[in-house]
Amino acid sequence: MGRSYNLDSPPPRRAFSLDYEKELNSEQYAAVSSEPGPALVIAGAGSGKTRTLTYRVAYLIEKGVEPKNILLLTFTNKASREMLERVRELVPMDISDLWGGTFHSVCNRILRRHADELGFTSSFSIMDRDDQKSLINSVIASCDIDTKSKRFPKSDVLLTIFSLSQNTGAPVEDVIKTDYPYFEEWIEEVKEVEQSYAKKKMDVNSMDFDDLLRNTLKLLDDNMDLRIRYQRKFQHLLVDEFQDTNYVQSSLIHRLIGEKQSVMVVGDDAQSIYSWRGADMDNILSFPDRYPSTKVYRIESNYRSVPEILELSNTAIKANTRQFKKDLKAHREGGSALPALVALDDPGMQANFVAQRILELRDEGVELEEMAILYRAHHQSLEIQMELTRRDIPFQITSGLRFFEQAHIKDVSAFLRFVVNRKDEVSFKRMVMLLPGVGGAGAEKLWQSWVSTGWHIKEENPQKFSDLLLPFSPPKKARASWEQLCYTLDELVQSGEFARPSSMVYSILEGAYDDYMKSAFDNYEQRKQDIQQLMDYGEGFDDIMEFLAQLSLMSTVDGEVSGNKEQPDDESVTLTSIHQAKGLEWKVIFVIWLTDGMFPNGRIIDNDDQDAMEEERRLFYVAITRAKDELYLTYPMINPKSYRGDLIQTPSRFLDDFPRELVEEWNVGRSTPSWGEDDDLPF
Repeated sequence: MGRSYNLDSPPPRRAFSLDYEKELNSEQYAAVSSEPGPALVIAGAGSGKTRTLTYRVAYLIEKGVEPKNILLLTFTNKASREMLERVRELVPMDISDLWGGTFHSVCNRILRRHADELGFTSSFSIMDRDDQKSLINSVIASCDIDTKSKRFPKSDVLLTIFSLSQNTGAPVEDVIKTDYPYFEEWIEEVKEVEQSYAKKKMDVNSMDFDDLLRNTLKLLDDNMDLRIRYQRKFQHLLVDEFQDTNYVQSSLIHRLIGEKQSVMVVGDDAQSIYSWRGADMDNILSFPDRYPSTKVYRIESNYRSVPEILELSNTAIKANTRQFKKDLKAHREGGSALPALVALDDPGMQANFVAQRILELRDEGVELEEMAILYRAHHQSLEIQMELTRRDIPFQITSGLRFFEQAHIKDVSAFLRFVVNRKDEVSFKRMVMLLPGVGGAGAEKLWQSWVSTGWHIKEENPQKFSDLLLPFSPPKKARASWEQLCYTLDELVQSGEFARPSSMVYSILEGAYDDYMKSAFDNYEQRKQDIQQLMDYGEGFDDIMEFLAQLSLMSTVDGEVSGNKEQPDDESVTLTSIHQAKGLEWKVIFVIWLTDGMFPNGRIIDNDDQDAMEEERRLFYVAITRAKDELYLTYPMINPKSYRGDLIQTPSRFLDDFPRELVEEWNVGRSTPSWGEDDDLPF
C-alpha cells in the first residue's frame, strides 16, 4: 500500500493596496470584480476599457491566480505594451510569466514550441508582404499559367484573396465570386497557385501572418492533448477589441477556453469597422448565445467628450438595428458650444474654412497637435493639403511606410533571417540581389549552389559561411562584394553560435551594406541613422529569433501609423482616415466631405447593402467620438467636375440621423473688400 502524503496549502498571497471601488467607477468595478465565467464587457467610446482590463488582471492576481495562467490578447503591440506596463504599476510582484500580446505574437510563441508537428522547424521565418509577393511570383512562374494572353491577378490581389479566405473561413472560389467576379475565369488556376504557395512556404520553412493564426488553430484541432494542456494553462482569457476579431481569431479563443469558460471579452460593437479585412461583428453580437451563462456588463461613462458631442454621438448611432443598445453618459461638464454643421460652396471653400478655423483655434490656445482632420478616403484630403501648405500650416498625414517596412531595414533583416533559417530562399535572394550585376536569374543560380552544399537542411550552424560560399560563381562585377558578403556572414555566427542581435546588425552595416547604401540611396545618412536605431532596438534582445519575430510582427500587424514627412514638425495638424483614427482622440475634430457618395461610400449606396450601410454609420460614429472639446462637420454643396460640369452634392444621409437642435449650423460667406471714397479702386 502506497504512502499517503498531503501538501500544505500555499501561503496566502500578499494583499495589494488597491482600493478597486475607489479607483474604478461602479460599472468598471462590476466587470473587474466579476466571478469567473464567460463575461462580455460592452465598453463605449472613451469609457476606460484599458483601465478595466488592466485592473481585471490585477484583481485576478490578487485573488491568487498565477500570472502564468492568464492570457491577455490584444490587436496591437502598442496596446499590449501599454496594458502590461499598467499591470506592472498595479501589481507588486513579477508578472513576466503572464502571456500578453497580439494574437499573432501569442500564436508565434506557441508555434515556436510545436512547429515540428506541422512540418516546420522552430526557426521558421515570418514573411511580410514583400516576401510573400516574391515567393508567390516564383510559384506563379512554376505553375505553367499563361499570364500574358489574359489578365491574371497580380501577386498583391492573390495574397488579398488568400488572406480573406483564411480569415473568413470562406473557400477561395467564394471570395473570388463575391469580391473579384472579374477573375472567375481563373478560379482553378488561382486554387492551383494557392496550393503550390502553401507547399512552397513549407519547403522554405516560412509562414506569413495569416499562417501564424491558421497553423495555431490547426495545431489545436489536430492535437487534443496539446489543446487540453493550453486550456489548463490559460485559466483566464482576456480579449481586447473583441468586435474586431475574425473567424480564425474567434475560433482560437473558443479552442483555448477550458471547462471553466473563464473568458472576458471587451469591445464595442458600435466601433466595428473592419469587415473589409475579415472582422466579423457577429462574434461580439452572438457571444451570449455561444456561451449561455455569459454575464453582460455595460460601461457607459464617457471620460473623453463634452456632453454636447456625446449626445450627438448617442443619437447618430441609434439608427443602426444590429447593436447592443447603450447610452453613453458624459463625465465632463458641458462645453461652450454645440457641434458645428458647416455647409460650404465647394471643396476649395471647405479647405479654406478648415484652414482658417485651425489658425483661429491656435490663436485661442489650442495646440496644432490637438487638432485632426478626418475623412472617409485618403483622396478627400487633397484640397486640404493644398490649402494647409499655402497657409504654411504644418501637418502630417498618417500614411506611408512604417519603420520596419522600409527597404533598408528589410535588407539588413534578410541577412539575419538567412543565417537563422538557412532554408529561407526569399531572404537569401534579397541579400544577394544587393550585389552589383545580380538579378533574378543570378540569385536563383546562387541559391541552387547553396542548396547543393546541403547546409540548408543541417541542424547545426557552419563554423564559417565563407568556406561554403566563396567557391560559388557570382557575376564578375560582383566578385569583390560577394567576398565581403561571405565574410560578413562569418561575423554573424561565431564558433557555431549566433552573435547578439545588435552586434549582428553592426557587422552587416559596417561590412556588406554600408557601401551599398552609399551607391543606392540619395539620403544615405538618414538611412544609416535608421540602421543605427535598429541596433539600439536590438540591444534589448539576446535571442536573435525573438528579435526577428518582433521585427516581422511589428511591420504590418499593428495597424499603427506613421507620418509621411521625413522630418515632421514638433507641432502639426493630423490628417487621417477614420479607420486609422480609431482608438485615438483630439481636442478638435473636423470631419470633412460629409456628402452621399463620399461618406457613406457611393458603392454601398448603389448596392443598397444594409449591413455595409450600418458599418458606414459606425464609421461616422467612430469619427465624431474622437473629439474631446469641439467638433466640426463639413461638406461642400457643389463638387466641380471638369468632364461633367458642377455636380450638386447631397448632404450625407447620416446628418439626418439626429435633430438639428443638437448642432449649430454655421453660415459661411466669403469676405469682400470694401473701399472708401478716397481709396484707390482695384482697377
